Amino acid sequence: MAIQTQTTAALPTTTLIPHKTNGIPRGPVTATLNFYKPPSDNSKPFNYVEQPPAGEPQRNFGDTEQSVTINDLRGHESEATLDTHAFAALKNVPSKATRSTFDQSDQIIKDVYYPEVEQLLLEQTGAKRVLLFDHTIRLATPGAKRAPVNKVHIDQTDNSGPQRVRFHLPPADAEEALKERVRIINVWRPLNPPITAHPLAFADSRSVPDEAMVGIEHRYPDRTGETAAVKWTAGQEWWYWSGMEEGERLLLECWDSEKRRRVPHSAFVDPRSEEGANRESIEVRALVFG
Repeated sequence: MAIQTQTTAALPTTTLIPHKTNGIPRGPVTATLNFYKPPSDNSKPFNYVEQPPAGEPQRNFGDTEQSVTINDLRGHESEATLDTHAFAALKNVPSKATRSTFDQSDQIIKDVYYPEVEQLLLEQTGAKRVLLFDHTIRLATPGAKRAPVNKVHIDQTDNSGPQRVRFHLPPADAEEALKERVRIINVWRPLNPPITAHPLAFADSRSVPDEAMVGIEHRYPDRTGETAAVKWTAGQEWWYWSGMEEGERLLLECWDSEKRRRVPHSAFVDPRSEEGANRESIEVRALVFG
């Protein structure tokens, strides 16, 4: 079965009425998203990826809650494009990886699932080359190592995008690659479909101005990168994809050296979700060249 891809640029606001289908929340929803609140001392914001040094907080900035209308992309999948909106929704994506694949070692995930993701990105973007550099499995269960992130953010910035290229490629190759278009794209897949709780919200890139972005020092044990937090601004347009199924994938463009598109995103609590419902997902991050 052919993969359904994006074809047009227009993305009209959904006219669906909020409802449930077989227990799956559908249609637009009003929910709370957590936006950036600056440090009280106006210092440079930072976040430690792992355990912070003694006496340091995990992060020095806070959150501002904002009630937001989040539209349902269901029924408009083919109208979203990476080059216009910085996200795309794909249906009928075949995979040899099963749920049990993702319970195994990172190496098995790389051996079984990474080639599928690489081929998918080559087909969808027309890129010359794709380099997958990491993945994260998220579980919305108590004690999970990595849980859904309930803060509006972007994984990369104009500073950390080129830094990522230089980190993963030899120096000469990196500088040559940066002479042409480079993107960083996340491929998001549900692992316990359909998704009925803690869905992912994502904003139309055009609706979020550059001045809403705030660079955050992303402090690893051996280096410092940068992510972006996002301030709430009027006119932001937010979407989610209700009840994501097994063969569905979200492409989230976090950095584009040429078109400068970037997609703010966040998990959110859907007030219509059944009590006890959780979410399991994997996102694979990729450098996309050309």
